[in-house]
Amino acid sequence: MSVEVVTFGCRLNAYESEVMRSEADRAGLNDTIVINSCAVTGEAVAQARQSIRRLKRERPWARIVVTGCAAQTQSQMFADMAEVDRVVGNDDKMLGETWTRARAALEAVRSSGETARDKIAVSDIMSVRRMTPPRLDGLQKRLPRAFVQVQNGCDHRCTFCIIPFGRGNSRSVPIADAIAQVRSQVERGHPEIVLTGVDLTSYGADLPDAPKLGQLVKKILREVPELARLRISSVDSIEVDRDLLDVIAGDERLMPHLHLSLQSGDDLILKRMKRRHSRQQAIDFCAQLRRLRPDIAFGADIIAGFPTETEDMFNRSLDLVEECGLTFLHVFPYSQRPGTPAARMPQVESGLIRQRAGRLRAAGDAALRRRLESEVGKSRGILIESATQGRTEHFLPVAIRGEMPGAVQRLAISGHDGARLVARFRSS
Repeated sequence: MSVEVVTFGCRLNAYESEVMRSEADRAGLNDTIVINSCAVTGEAVAQARQSIRRLKRERPWARIVVTGCAAQTQSQMFADMAEVDRVVGNDDKMLGETWTRARAALEAVRSSGETARDKIAVSDIMSVRRMTPPRLDGLQKRLPRAFVQVQNGCDHRCTFCIIPFGRGNSRSVPIADAIAQVRSQVERGHPEIVLTGVDLTSYGADLPDAPKLGQLVKKILREVPELARLRISSVDSIEVDRDLLDVIAGDERLMPHLHLSLQSGDDLILKRMKRRHSRQQAIDFCAQLRRLRPDIAFGADIIAGFPTETEDMFNRSLDLVEECGLTFLHVFPYSQRPGTPAARMPQVESGLIRQRAGRLRAAGDAALRRRLESEVGKSRGILIESATQGRTEHFLPVAIRGEMPGAVQRLAISGHDGARLVARFRSS
């Protein structure tokens, strides 16, 4: 066994796990399991701890390194676990020298037979000011869709969120470096690139001349003409700039799918969350984009059971599914995160939170089924992810048979099973 990486949380974490695996292999680590943790909810932290204990029982000879957002915010808690050999900070994990030092430290402990006296290698994330693009040699070669990280951290302080303290302040990859990463991945055969970050629409504020995300997207599409499909991950609608709206409307290579950070449909709850948009602004934004790109599909993050949320307030979030025309719902039952302002607010009873989350998920399932039904009979460009599944331009999953992973095929949609579209033959 060389290095195994176990990933919790977001797509950005999944991308960073690929970087870490590459850097740890390059450093010569072996017999090591890396836990890339998430801090968004208490449940995510608990799952990481449970996984650490299980993996150590199953492979007592393996060394366990914990990193990620939870390791950054709760480093001592992980260091206190007997199963853990080292805790690595969230910025440090992307650096090759971190894994070279980790190898030396772990081998010194193993050769001495002693327990490490200081397991923690976590720097001050708030002091990080620059973002260095990782080495991409062979990275993501097994995946048809490649991720390119262009932003990290967050300057906002939503009252429920611990992530700025796990990721640090917002910082961006310069445009030229981002374009070079995209070009490199296209040359390696990836037909679709996903731009990703923690607060993607804050891109560029820390760079000279403060370019915005729309400018970056336009330049990528102009300077990498061989790129077939570009996708952007979660966006904050209040930060979307004019250039980005223009490219959504005018370039079909930018995929017609956006995931929105909405969080709630009630104005008072949004204020208590310290969000910067209102309910009506969210609805108007979706309507505006639908005028620009009529077939666009929206996903959204919504929190159920935020402190002080009443039934009427919750129903306004529930109504957003139809009023914004959402297709994909990512539902978060509110999770109290120590040290956040929301943790000091009057809490909603846990059973009621679970019940509301279930109602939101049911509304999301119904919305997805409606969108699937509307796709039947249409011809879609499908990125083949495996021999049995692909994704349309709108990120809708498609059940297929025997296609070649990594290709984009024009297929006719013949039906759906309630969760996925079905494509059985090529359209003419």
